[in-house]
Amino acid sequence: MAKYNDINMKLWHNYNDISTDSLWIIDKRDNSGIHSGHYHGNFIPQIPYQLFSRYTKKGDWILDPFMGSGTSIIEAINMERNAIGIELQQNVAQEVSDRLGNIKINDTKYLIFQGDSGILDINRQLQNHNINKVQFIIYHPPYWDIIKFSNDKQDLSNADTLQNFLYKFGKTIDNTSKLLEKNRYCALVIGDKYANSQIIPLGFYCMNLFMERNFLMKAIIVKNFDETKGKNGTKAIWRYRALASDFYIFKHEYIFVFKKLG
Repeated sequence: MAKYNDINMKLWHNYNDISTDSLWIIDKRDNSGIHSGHYHGNFIPQIPYQLFSRYTKKGDWILDPFMGSGTSIIEAINMERNAIGIELQQNVAQEVSDRLGNIKINDTKYLIFQGDSGILDINRQLQNHNINKVQFIIYHPPYWDIIKFSNDKQDLSNADTLQNFLYKFGKTIDNTSKLLEKNRYCALVIGDKYANSQIIPLGFYCMNLFMERNFLMKAIIVKNFDETKGKNGTKAIWRYRALASDFYIFKHEYIFVFKKLG
């Protein structure tokens, strides 16, 4: 058994639900339990399920610096991992707290903090709960300004330039990755952007932020997606626009997996 997950290699053929391919085709969102698809821009529970299965063990602490509707927190608890969520918007953080209620599976714990994950003194907050390190971090930041999540100037979706977005996201990486135990893993879920008649490869710009900080690249996964809330019911319109112009319609996002070296 690897030190960073609970997979029993003697029974490796039993893990049919865990993907080992770099292309993830997922037909529909898992909305079981208290998972909810109401939040604009949230991701599907299957993503944290796959990542937590491969890179964490029961009892590990998982940090989500962009908690949103709490998808990763819920999935972590369901999988008997402990979870920490940071959310900039007070009302969103409160909604997740209310929905989680007193959910508890065995000895799992969760903590929710409201604040800017780029400047919040997370280390002090965790020490108050006798937590020294986390064993996995899942980053799912806004895809720059594709969706405006709030009017807060610190919100990454309100960054006025690409450079400012990357600077702010880099601050979040620095402030949170110091809590990650060495030789453990983190993942970035991100998509690209189309603006001013050109592709902005946001995913690879963000990937480079981790590479510049000496993280070891372990995987580049491409995941499909179909209609989003913002494009719901507009397939024909977007197909017409693509045919009339010179671009292709985004149907994918990236999941980058990194290892923190000692």
